[in-house]
Formats: sequence, C-alpha cells, structure tokens
Amino acid sequence: MKGSDVVISHVSKTFGKFEVLKDVSLSIKKGEFFSLLGPSGCGKTTLLRIIAGFELPDSGEVTIEGINVLPLPPNKRFVNTVFQNYALFPHLSIFENVAFSLRLKKTPESELKDKVYKYLKLVELTEHTHKKPGMLSGGQKQRVAIARALINEPSVLLLDEPLSALDAKLRQQMLIELDAIHDKIGITFIYVTHDQQEALSVSDRIAVMNHGEVLQIGTPHEIYESPRTKFVAKFIGETNLFAGVVKASEPYTNGTRLLTIDVENLGLTKVTCDQDYTVGTKVTYTIRPEKIVISTTEPGMPASGKHINVVQGTVDEPIYSGFSTKYFVKLTSSLTFKVIKQHANYSDEGPAIKWQDKVWLSWSADDGYIVGESHD
Repeated sequence: MKGSDVVISHVSKTFGKFEVLKDVSLSIKKGEFFSLLGPSGCGKTTLLRIIAGFELPDSGEVTIEGINVLPLPPNKRFVNTVFQNYALFPHLSIFENVAFSLRLKKTPESELKDKVYKYLKLVELTEHTHKKPGMLSGGQKQRVAIARALINEPSVLLLDEPLSALDAKLRQQMLIELDAIHDKIGITFIYVTHDQQEALSVSDRIAVMNHGEVLQIGTPHEIYESPRTKFVAKFIGETNLFAGVVKASEPYTNGTRLLTIDVENLGLTKVTCDQDYTVGTKVTYTIRPEKIVISTTEPGMPASGKHINVVQGTVDEPIYSGFSTKYFVKLTSSLTFKVIKQHANYSDEGPAIKWQDKVWLSWSADDGYIVGESHD
C-alpha cells in the first residue's frame, strides 16, 4: 500500500441556515498522519464525510492524488473509513467481518483467506477469528474495524473519533497501536478528534478547527509552542491569557522584535515576536504555565542579553498530581497565574511550596507569545 496526497480547496457546507464549513482549504501530504482537531460542532466530522463521499460540499473541490473525487461514489474514492461506533456486523465472526468486502467482490477463497489473516495479524487478532464482536473488548472491536477498513488497501484511511468510546488507559494503548500500524503500512491517515492529547501524541501535522474554519495548521510542536490565535492557545493545553497594549518595540535577534507591553493588572512585560507592532496596538499575551519558574526567593540577575519578567504573589491553591504540581498564584493586583512545576525527584512526598506561601514568578521574554483574535 502507498499513501495519497489529499487537497481540499475552498470547501464550504451549510445545513439549513447553519454554516458548518467556511471556505476551508488545506493540503495533506502523502503518507502523513494528519489530525483534524477541534471542539464538537467545529466541522471536522463534516469535512471527513465530504472526503469520504458521504456528504457533498456546497462549493469547493477535493482531490486525491490529483483526481477530483467529488463526482465519484464513496467506493471509488481510494479511501476507507473507521467509524466511532465500529459498525461491525454482530451476527458475523471476526473473520467474516473483515472478509465482508472481499466476498462482495467475489475474491477467490485462497486469496481471501490470505488477505484476512494478513490484516488480522497486523492488528494482532489472529487468535480471535471465530469469535463474534460481542465477545470482544472495545479495543479489540476497534482493531477489527481497522483491519476491515485496511483490507481493501486504500491509499487514505479516515478515522472518525475512533477511540472516543474507550476508557482513558485503553485509549492510550490504542493510540500507540494506531501509530505503529501507520508506520508499518505507510498510507495517509486523516484522524478526527476533539482530544488535544491524542492529536499531539500521534500526528505529523494538525489542523485546529473552530466554527467551520481552520485556524492553524502545523506540527504538534508548532501548534503548542507557537499558537497563532487566542482560541488555539486556550484549546491546546493550558495557558495564561492577558490583554495588553504595546508600549515599545525594538530590534532583537535573528530578525525578531522585543516588545514591551502594558498588561492590565500586571504592568510592563517583555515578549519577543516575529512581527512588529506599532505603539498603542491592543494585543493578547499568553504564557504557558510550565514556562514559568516559581520560587520562594527572588530570582537573581539574568544572564547577559536575557530579558526576564518577574512578579510576586501568594499561592492561592496548589494541586499536587505526583509528577507535577499546579499552582494558582494570586498577585497583589488580584490577577491569578497558573503555574505548573515538574518534580525532578519522584520520591518527593510532596511539593516544597505550600498554600499561602509568598512566591516569585519569573519567565523569559522568549517564552511568551502574542496571539491573534479568533471566534471562541
């Protein structure tokens, strides 16, 4: 099997008066594990169904390997779909569920058996061929659904929230297995999920969607470390978001700028940025909780050339979770910061910093971001 590239150009779709997709364009590379990530109702499943051929767009084009597939029925589109609810036949054995499409094609029995066992082996279910779906766990049912989708050897596999019915531990295990299957067969995976950790864990690239629009496309690292909009910053992981006004802008390093922004209830704050902003521009400033250093002593002077932001506050609520502690720190201005401290020593009985402790928070100008506005 080999993967195909998928290009979506200016696709729009409405249901009644509700605009589900708004001029969506994106390109998915051959053999890529690509995730469509967003909250319920953002349009990601509708977009997947358009690629599959279960819905038609009001406008736009979908090409697979350069071929416009919109005029083609689903079974002629080089794609197969793994559904959220597995869609297995309860009265058929696992073997016959996987073999179903080959029997419709009247595939010779010897070839059929070889292919069924090949894909059951891929998903590690060869010992369960005689069982009915009702005898399997949720994870095993999902693997049957994957084998059944792959047996037709599509160039693109569409996965519509395939792990949402599984418990957290099994979801993590299935994610690892899905990633391994993708690596083995090398076809294009398009994966729909509302779970940011799923998308960050397995994707080569992610498209973050909201209200029918694609807000940002990038690698997991790019999406998390450099969110382009307020929505992306809030939706991917945890963050601190503040409104501010640009007070100064000066050249920094490698073509970047060093901005001084006046953040309400925080004061003057330094942040580096790829683009310049004129003085007086209103901006949204964000800093991830794990980028902030928390200490009971005032930080020393930074190394030459480093710009550090420092504020003082009181621990309002510490939440210990074993490998880390999340602190809610209230400043004298009543502004609250979220801070996450990783524990280097797992044998620690608990965090050294406690409730009501006076603490210092510090972070580099390089660790914050200016993000654009978007629909929440």
